[in-house]
Amino acid sequence: MTASFVKPAKVIGKTVVLRDATVDDAEFILGLRTDPVKGRFLSATANDVAAQKAWLAKYAGDNSQVYFIIEDKNGERYGTVRLYDQQGDSFCWGSWILREGRPSGFAYESALMVYRFALTLGFTQCHFDVRKGNESVWQFHERFGAVRSGETELDYLYTISLDAINAALEKYSKQLPGIEVIPRS
Repeated sequence: MTASFVKPAKVIGKTVVLRDATVDDAEFILGLRTDPVKGRFLSATANDVAAQKAWLAKYAGDNSQVYFIIEDKNGERYGTVRLYDQQGDSFCWGSWILREGRPSGFAYESALMVYRFALTLGFTQCHFDVRKGNESVWQFHERFGAVRSGETELDYLYTISLDAINAALEKYSKQLPGIEVIPRS
């Protein structure tokens, strides 16, 4: 199976739903990205709803990435996550933001869902970067089996192998016994 991004309507987990982002999510996304605490480790984003809507409209026709809104099963929005930068059978994930007040376990379950979904698309490894100052996030990824493979002035660079992904899925199987992928209609 050759790896490639395919945008589903939703990916449903135990308590988390990853829903394909739409133009209607622009204000929510912008609120997360421009929040002084949540956005401090992200690339800068202009506080411009029209620009965010334009980006999301362009994204709708872009098959080189998948951008999800992280919700509960009642449709309450709690965050975002994006899969992008395919390099062979490796994908990158980022834009992972969860707002305050999210239910317990949303970070673990959403991360597990990213990996399980990526495996269904044929990916067998992952690469990503984390800002050096974002210690809680890079420690989180290291607990999942990510290995620091380099660094830049701002970021630590990571890879995670198929074996490490599968070990994390097994280790945290109670948080995510499986997923259901709902295709776009």
